[in-house]
Amino acid sequence: MISGKTVHFIGIGGIGMSGLAEVFHCYGYSVQGSDLRNSKVTDRLEDMGVDIKIGHRSENINGADIVVYSSCIKETNPEFMAAKLKNLPILKRMEALAMLMQDKKAIAISGAHGKTTTTSLVSLLLIKAGLDPTVFIGADVDFLGGNARFGKSDYMVTEADESDGTFILLNPLYSVSTNIDREHMDYYGTMDNVLSAYKQFINNTKDEGLAFICAEDENLKNIARVSNKKILQYGISDDADVKAENIKLMSLKGSEFDVKYKGAKLGRIKLSILGMHYVVNSLAAIGVAMELGVNFNLIKEVIREFKGADRRFRITHLDSDIIIIDDYAHHPTEIRATLKAMESSGRRVVAVFQPHRFSRTMDLKDQFGKCFEMADHLVVTDIYSADEKPIEGVSGRDICESARKCGHKDAHFVSKSDIIKHLTDVVKPGDAVFLLGAGDIGELPFKISKIFESSSLSAKI
Repeated sequence: MISGKTVHFIGIGGIGMSGLAEVFHCYGYSVQGSDLRNSKVTDRLEDMGVDIKIGHRSENINGADIVVYSSCIKETNPEFMAAKLKNLPILKRMEALAMLMQDKKAIAISGAHGKTTTTSLVSLLLIKAGLDPTVFIGADVDFLGGNARFGKSDYMVTEADESDGTFILLNPLYSVSTNIDREHMDYYGTMDNVLSAYKQFINNTKDEGLAFICAEDENLKNIARVSNKKILQYGISDDADVKAENIKLMSLKGSEFDVKYKGAKLGRIKLSILGMHYVVNSLAAIGVAMELGVNFNLIKEVIREFKGADRRFRITHLDSDIIIIDDYAHHPTEIRATLKAMESSGRRVVAVFQPHRFSRTMDLKDQFGKCFEMADHLVVTDIYSADEKPIEGVSGRDICESARKCGHKDAHFVSKSDIIKHLTDVVKPGDAVFLLGAGDIGELPFKISKIFESSSLSAKI
């Protein structure tokens, strides 16, 4: 790497781009960037001294030696086009990350589900163990006050985004693969292409390193069987090298389980976030930490205090004994796992889902219809398009109709602007209200809490 160069980030306000820009800045690069609007993320970068322009214009790249762009930026973007005319190096986000990873002991975590939580926990374990890693996470976390960290050691922990296939550019010392699912088919096209990409990601693990795979995922196990890399499996299956036993799920109190590592019993873990999927994710982090020589007593302490990442099963308790759970789940597998965490709570479950992307809604309509069976009352709202153009004939109503066809007896389509009014009418004391999706539905929990606390709902109790 050559510090002192000026790096321009197109779409600098995105969660992945902002963290990358922050660490480039800490490495001594001159960082600038642009985005469509101001946000708390761009404000944070500007406070660090990063020059940010609002709006995309060709002149924004003036002075840049390197241009980095996010996956939602099209080649018709004026800044992208200006960089091409100037023959500047133009890097995808993962290409820029790979540049930072050179000569680092990198730990890269990927997977269709669970990679953000797993990356967060691995990062926190290494920080608390004094290993001083550089960190990139796909969501804000309390212990960083953001989503990135500049460390002075050779260790780097990063979430490896598989959405556009660029995670195969990474060459980590340790790779972690949480699971494989039918996701991002707008890019991959076929499941064969998805499997091929994960196979390459695993095989890109350095020969002296280790590939961690989830023993609960048959696709990963099939890849591992033909890989020449050293493999460590984690999960609850008998053949897992890092294994949870005697699991006790305690509803809102989280979970407890015993840990076996390569056949040896290590002790009992308490995890404050609930759901079997979080138990499995934590095993990946435990495996990485053990391989790095972290003391198990410290691992136990860190996991007990771990609160998860932003919008990953974040719970709000109301005076009216209503619980609001804000979660990023936007794929049928994630939704089912998130709702299942409340299965034994005895609460009525109200699920509000904002579909993310027209292409995903179209591709997984039938699977979405089947994943809400644990919701007593289902609300589906308008699609959050992200960077996609609408697809004619595809809407959130499709998922609502699919749920009804699969036997759901209380499914409703409600426009986003009417969600709060609808919930005020239907939510009862003791309910668990899930707000699910990867779009802007995450703006609603605080608003709903305030309205519920001041509305006539409280008087009903």
